[in-house]
Amino acid sequence: MVNIVLVEPEIPQNCGNIARTCAATRSRLHLVEPLGFDVSEKAVRRAGLDYWPMVDLTVYPSLDALFARNQVDDLWLATTKAPQDYTRAQFRDGCWLFFGKETAGLPERFRLAHADRCIRIPMREDARSLNLANSAAVLAYEALRQQGFPGLSGTGEMAARSAEPSNRRSVTASGPSNS
Repeated sequence: MVNIVLVEPEIPQNCGNIARTCAATRSRLHLVEPLGFDVSEKAVRRAGLDYWPMVDLTVYPSLDALFARNQVDDLWLATTKAPQDYTRAQFRDGCWLFFGKETAGLPERFRLAHADRCIRIPMREDARSLNLANSAAVLAYEALRQQGFPGLSGTGEMAARSAEPSNRRSVTASGPSNS
């Protein structure tokens, strides 16, 4: 299980994409207010988010409220200002991944209080940052990979078909061929 925390997210499309990642991965989504959009049932229905019922969502009025309601033992803060990249993190079951708002990131006081838990996704020096939804997906899937993808399917429908003798194909440098 992974907990994804968005602190004061501003862009509804990012939240929607992250919510879809949470639905697909059985991760929990935690939103810390203020939000730059409406997540009421009416707004979600109007936006046509058919996966929304699969999202385990909790909204908090502040970071302090989130910490008061949850035991957050294994936390990681995603920030472009981090001294280490995410491959050095060991994500445990129940870990918490924190992401800041699109225009400012996580609050400096929060980052400094957890400096040893700040991680970044490597990118070129002249790039400001990755999109929030992309960053959340990268870190969520890395955490789930380290945990063995618990409760998630590792194969698709092609796996069953590829086992059938008539569907076996070999692939060469010149392309696929029937075997």
